[in-house]
Amino acid sequence: MSVYRVTDIIGTSKTSWEDAAKQALAAAAESLRDLRIAEVVEQDIALGDDGKIDMFRTKLRVSFKYEKH
Repeated sequence: MSVYRVTDIIGTSKTSWEDAAKQALAAAAESLRDLRIAEVVEQDIALGDDGKIDMFRTKLRVSFKYEKH
């Protein structure tokens, strides 16, 4: 039997939502083992003072295997 934990992470990028998701997953993979699923939950854009796109943000819900210590 396996147990999985689910948590939300947010990635940011100057270029795209896809890159923001990749950045978030790369960072999560450094500290979480056995990542299983990543679901895009929300995407938004942060605008600069000039009204132009400043940052793409992608919120992901990821699951990973829960390990007892």
